[in-house]
Amino acid sequence: MDTMLHRRQPHVAPTLRMPRDAPPGGVGPAAYPGDMARTSGSGLGSWLSGPGAPDAGTYPGERLGLPKAGPGSIARFGRRIAALCVDWLVSLGLAALVVTLGSMSVPVQNAQLVVWFVLGVVSVRLFGFSPGQLALGLKVTAVDGRAYVGAGRALARGVLIALVIPALFTDSDLRGLHDLATKTAVVKR
Repeated sequence: MDTMLHRRQPHVAPTLRMPRDAPPGGVGPAAYPGDMARTSGSGLGSWLSGPGAPDAGTYPGERLGLPKAGPGSIARFGRRIAALCVDWLVSLGLAALVVTLGSMSVPVQNAQLVVWFVLGVVSVRLFGFSPGQLALGLKVTAVDGRAYVGAGRALARGVLIALVIPALFTDSDLRGLHDLATKTAVVKR
């Protein structure tokens, strides 16, 4: 019989003394006791949503009370990336103009990051969308019942997006970590 460790060692846990090919309880395929249940989908939304999170719903945004499609529905990742690219190009043009005119004596890339950050924070606070989001029909909305995204949330959102990593991880509602932290969502206008 193939076992992981010798059965007669009293200090070894019973789990480790079981034969490798023996299933727990003697029924079904062999598995480690306490093995995680398999889920459908990527599985990222389940652990990113935190412990005791409600079911994912049948579509992104359902748990937030948002419609499945049309205005007010959650924006997909590709559209959000395209809006970010438009914002980055607008920022590049403005930064190149500022550096060329001599208003700033820094490299264009640094000026571009500053312009992108200020443009994003100010426009999301004042209008609820950045220039790229306007071009692609998106807007940032608060999901906790507030009428608009405040200055603090817009600032925190901008900092987290500038860090890049939080925006890459999404929950089952397709909200990045920056949206989860600021209680916002990017939706279609």
